[in-house]
Amino acid sequence: MSKPPIHAFFLGRAIAEGIYEQLENGITNTLSGLGKFDAEQRENLRNFIDQVSEKANREAQAGNNTSNMSSPNDLDSQPKDLQAIIDDLRYEVAQLREELKKYRNRSS
Repeated sequence: MSKPPIHAFFLGRAIAEGIYEQLENGITNTLSGLGKFDAEQRENLRNFIDQVSEKANREAQAGNNTSNMSSPNDLDSQPKDLQAIIDDLRYEVAQLREELKKYRNRSS
């Protein structure tokens, strides 16, 4: 056997191993990023729920301290605020989904 075929074999094997390592690193980094993103979003959701609960408790206590009677206008304004928050959250979720699709398409 001559040396060029042996050299070509080892060169091909080294290239294949290099590509495998790059692919493995890419997949690992992508999964790590997605895991980090998921953890951050869960933490943000927990914080949001805590803030909303605290605000609701404060307003309930303040409402009990002032009076138990509320005007119809007060009742109407609360659902609109909540609906606006829900709409904003839905918009943000839609934006995140689009960004995630773009990221996945770039990675492919």
